[in-house]
Formats: sequence, structure tokens, C-alpha cells
Amino acid sequence: MARALSNDLRERVVWAVEEGGMSRRGAAAHFGVGVSTVISWVRRYRETGSVAPAKIGGYKPVLLAAHRDFVHARFADQPELTLRGLQRDLAECGVKVSYGAVWAFVHGEGLSFKKNRAGQRTRAPRRRPAAAPVAEVPGAD
Repeated sequence: MARALSNDLRERVVWAVEEGGMSRRGAAAHFGVGVSTVISWVRRYRETGSVAPAKIGGYKPVLLAAHRDFVHARFADQPELTLRGLQRDLAECGVKVSYGAVWAFVHGEGLSFKKNRAGQRTRAPRRRPAAAPVAEVPGAD
């Protein structure tokens, strides 16, 4: 993400246009910035009296925060619920959210889990050799 240019440069450019009588295009060429940048800086100065940049970025609230209880209840009722299934259930309740928003919320709440090898089928797959028998532990008698 780009950073805002310094206030010193902004002030010099605006001064050159407002007080120095330089055209916006001339100021842009002289200071090495874009013409549209000079136009917006001068407009900002005329409207607000300041050349300081506006806030960049910010906090974006979680879309599903208001439906936290519903999501937790769905996972309590159906632990193997998929994210697509949860997205569909939310849409039935009138909440339209993207798959990414559902994933971010579930992950942030700690409701997601990763499958492990212990949860797979007990027989060996067709294309792999059969599992070796379990060796007896010496002295277990």
C-alpha cells in the first residue's frame, strides 16, 4: 500500500499554484507529481484549509459478529458442518456473506479444525500397501 507524500511537498505544491501563480500542470511537472495529484491537493486546500492527507485504511468490523450465537449453535448441533453449509444456512436467515467472510469469522472464533490421519478410514487405500500389523509390546503379559 502506498504511503502519503509529505506535508512539506504538499504545501510547496499548493503554494506554487495558489500564491506563485503556477498552473497545476506546471507545478506537477516542476515537483514531479501527477497532475491529478496537484488538482486534488489544491481542491483539498480550498475546501478544508489544510493539505494533510486523509486517513488511509482503518478497522473493518466483522460482518458476522451480530450472528455469533447462531454460528456457535449451528456448530454445536452439527460439528461436521462445512463452511459452504454454514454460508447457506446464513443465507436462509437473510444474511448474505461471502465464503471468505465465513471462513475468517469461523477461524477467528476457533471453530475450525484440520483433519488428521487418525480420522481417516481404518482400511488401507487401494493404491498403497496394506498397513503393517501392530507389533506386540514385550513384557505386556
